[in-house]
Amino acid sequence: MNSKIEQLLAEVEKFTADTEQKIEEFRIAMLGKKGALTQLFDDFKTVSVEQKKELGQKLNVLKNKAQDKIKELKDRLGESNKGLVLDVDKTLPGVRNGVGTRHPLSMVKNEIVQIFNRLGYVTAEGPEIEDDWHVFSALNFAPDHPARDMQDTFFINSDSDNPILLRTHTSSVQVRVMEKQQPPIRVVCPGRVFRNEDISARAHCIFHQVEGLYIDENVSFADMKQTLLYFTREMFGENVEIRLRPSYFPFTEPSAEMDVSCTICGGKGCNICKHTGWLEIMGCGMVHPNVLEACNIDSKKYSGFAFGMGVERIACLKYNIPDLRMLLEGDMRFLRQF
Repeated sequence: MNSKIEQLLAEVEKFTADTEQKIEEFRIAMLGKKGALTQLFDDFKTVSVEQKKELGQKLNVLKNKAQDKIKELKDRLGESNKGLVLDVDKTLPGVRNGVGTRHPLSMVKNEIVQIFNRLGYVTAEGPEIEDDWHVFSALNFAPDHPARDMQDTFFINSDSDNPILLRTHTSSVQVRVMEKQQPPIRVVCPGRVFRNEDISARAHCIFHQVEGLYIDENVSFADMKQTLLYFTREMFGENVEIRLRPSYFPFTEPSAEMDVSCTICGGKGCNICKHTGWLEIMGCGMVHPNVLEACNIDSKKYSGFAFGMGVERIACLKYNIPDLRMLLEGDMRFLRQF
């Protein structure tokens, strides 16, 4: 074994190469799984105890020299190739990168915002990572309200008195606006929200909302209805009708769900509207006095209304998309249709 090691050391010292292929062949012959050095290490297991120390040191020297030689040759070859000019015709046209397209969610969100901008609403935005006060407490949610449960909300830190969480609605932006600004307030709040829900054709754990808020003196329910009727006809067409159904939200009183006449069947009844002729698109209502007082706004002097809608729901209705998951897959074949 000793003579074999000396022979291999000499081969390593004398070896030279001018191509990567030759260097790789040398590496495999010397250090590969069936290489000479691997075979020596296998034979080393049968060496007597008296020889193990001496031969072990020589084997390590051989291994290190082989690795150093390979690295040295690769570095030298790399240096010699630095000034190499490739035979490329630079006058040939390049390969074009694929161009994307506008996303239907962005298009619908921008259209919603622009409609309300024409009514004098300004756009307001806020953080996606919020605290309990802005998402729940300031909006009149009771301490034991189901929306505070882990099944609905993604909590980041729930140990403190004011837990940190991913916002479940953009109403938190409205609270921040009311804290910093006295009426008149007229804002629309687009943004991404998060809820711990099962993903399906009609629901997702991440989705987008646009919420609106109007506060001033003598604001009435009739003002809200007329505003939402204007929005609906601007979005879906002049022939669309709306209806308001009584509902409940902690932050509005009275509260309502708003339906539009089905844009697919024209209100006659189809599978999309479950043969009712109506489709729910948003929740709305008059701002609860407790919410105004929590934000230091005089509820006896001012009143207002708020509304909120899912951008995915509007996009699916506007473009007749059967599965909202299609909006989040990034498939260019789908997105280029818009």
